[in-house]
Amino acid sequence: MSITNESLLSRITFDHNILGGKPIIRGMRISVAMILELLSKGAAMQEILDDYPDLEIADIYAALLYAYRLVANEEIFERAVAS
Repeated sequence: MSITNESLLSRITFDHNILGGKPIIRGMRISVAMILELLSKGAAMQEILDDYPDLEIADIYAALLYAYRLVANEEIFERAVAS
């Protein structure tokens, strides 16, 4: 089974009635930010899937792709270098 970036990103939805319109997974009350936070704290993907049985592995990959797209398109401003 081949999953395209577009099909992954279609898993990310926005609903102003859920978490104030923040990006969420497939209309659930599971935010992209929460998944990224869990991963950043060292949670394994399987651990996240076990804790949130409605999630699918593709949902985690979708959250990562969404974050990548945000950072990849980030505008770079000149910043002062610490001395």
